[in-house]
Amino acid sequence: MSQAVKRYPTTLPVPFSKAIRAGNFLLLSGQISMSAAGEVIHGSVTEQTHAIMERIGETLRECGADYKDVIKATIWLSSMDHFAEFNEAYKAYFQDALPVRSTVTAGLALGLDVEIEVQAWIED
Repeated sequence: MSQAVKRYPTTLPVPFSKAIRAGNFLLLSGQISMSAAGEVIHGSVTEQTHAIMERIGETLRECGADYKDVIKATIWLSSMDHFAEFNEAYKAYFQDALPVRSTVTAGLALGLDVEIEVQAWIED
């Protein structure tokens, strides 16, 4: 493994890293609405989004980054009917430093309505 690649393992029983830093890029695995203990959090799109963004924030901080360092987000919604509600919750985490973003619809794991994956840039 290259010295420029650092993997951040997850404590959850899943077969992937929660994040990988490759040079200055930090890539986080997609997040669904779960507590820190790995319990699924069902609820409104707003509640799911906040739970996901809190987990993302924890991972970013663990890896030496913050929301301001996020440059790209990919969003999966179970329905575009959730788009406006999602946007209201999501934008609170970025203020004036909004990343570029793609949003698509898909059938999501465990009957949830939101999944978020982010990529960040960390200065040396």
